[in-house]
Amino acid sequence: MLTSYNGWPASKDQAEIGVRSYLVPGTQRKLRCASAVAPLLIGFASEFHSLIEPIDDDGLDDWGYAYRDVRGVPGKLSNHASGTAIDLNATKNPLGSIGTFDAAKVPMLRALAKKYGLTWGGEWTRPDPMHFEISIDAVKVTALIIKLVLEKRE
Repeated sequence: MLTSYNGWPASKDQAEIGVRSYLVPGTQRKLRCASAVAPLLIGFASEFHSLIEPIDDDGLDDWGYAYRDVRGVPGKLSNHASGTAIDLNATKNPLGSIGTFDAAKVPMLRALAKKYGLTWGGEWTRPDPMHFEISIDAVKVTALIIKLVLEKRE
């Protein structure tokens, strides 16, 4: 099976890799992502919406699964192709831009990404501030989901 940049299974057939559409709590927005990582991506998107900036105010500029290569890297599948990446508020935070988020909220943004096992594209050499992706393997994803569920119950 093909894999995306982060090593997760990727496919043109969404069902083959368990991609489904999930409502982001607190919003009217749905994002398509792999079911194995959905609790992390959707949980992050919900907290991003409430703590960083609303995600359903600027039209349909939030998305997840898309079978495609990494922009500018032909032959290397994007993490969107495995349903393990989301883009939030793409029109406000476009590829290549810097300083699109309120500077006072950037530490919280970094902390949220870490909490959910994500890498934030806003910290890359070629900044992609809309982009958030799973940066841990399947075993760590499962452990992190269990940890977050248990913390929520406390």
